[in-house]
Amino acid sequence: MEWGAAKASEVLKTLLRIGWRIKRQRGSHRILARGGWSDITFAFHDREEIGPRMLARIAKYTGLTPNDL
Repeated sequence: MEWGAAKASEVLKTLLRIGWRIKRQRGSHRILARGGWSDITFAFHDREEIGPRMLARIAKYTGLTPNDL
């Protein structure tokens, strides 16, 4: 399935639903953690639109799939 675009708030909500948690936050930079995965930095403002290429890049490090959104 192809990636579309999505709001950052929706992507973050989905990451939290699939097992990621916010380890710490400073402004719009959130450090997300999940057992068995390396921590990632999610540095998007909630209303920001994330395009297909960036979503694919996020998916590579988080296990996110187009069906999750």
